Amino acid sequence: MSSAHSAVPTAGSVPSPSASSSASPASPASSSAAPTIAELLAFVRRTARDEALIASLPLDPEGRTWIRLDGPGGSEAWLIGWPPGTGTGWHDHADSIGAFTTAAGALKEHSLAVRLPTDGWKTLELTDGVDRSRELAAGQGRAFGQNHVHEVLNESEDVHAVSVHAYYPPLPRIRRFSRTGAVLRLEQTESPEDWQ
Repeated sequence: MSSAHSAVPTAGSVPSPSASSSASPASPASSSAAPTIAELLAFVRRTARDEALIASLPLDPEGRTWIRLDGPGGSEAWLIGWPPGTGTGWHDHADSIGAFTTAAGALKEHSLAVRLPTDGWKTLELTDGVDRSRELAAGQGRAFGQNHVHEVLNESEDVHAVSVHAYYPPLPRIRRFSRTGAVLRLEQTESPEDWQ
């Protein structure tokens, strides 16, 4: 059985690919072609319905837990447990496309309907009307393209949430942001070496 790893529930917590073991959900064999956004979304939805896999994730009341999964077409995939009151902080997945689905509990996603410059900026003033929020109950998910800026939260006071995530290509970097009103500030860029 695969082991799960716990992270301190801070905005900087990222599952560490080098520190995790893999689990294969009951799904069709991965193809060698790069997966599309639709294929990533289908994978996370299918995996979120695997009750045995979801139940195999140990839940920690203090921090997020996760298991690395085998995603389709060489994608990076994760099963993640969210204690009440935890979240990711504002971030993007740089050049990766992705998808996630809530498998248990509920998550909230805040996102920005804006394409950010890829490099060369530290502070950006956001225009009115770019904020989006969505509740994702069990069985609900979403897909996104490159440079999608969001934060994901478990706003429950007493219920764990569990979700399935997939990214392609495997995360080359994650940019972390802070936000004060309409001002978005690039705080840190992380690469896979930072997670080892």
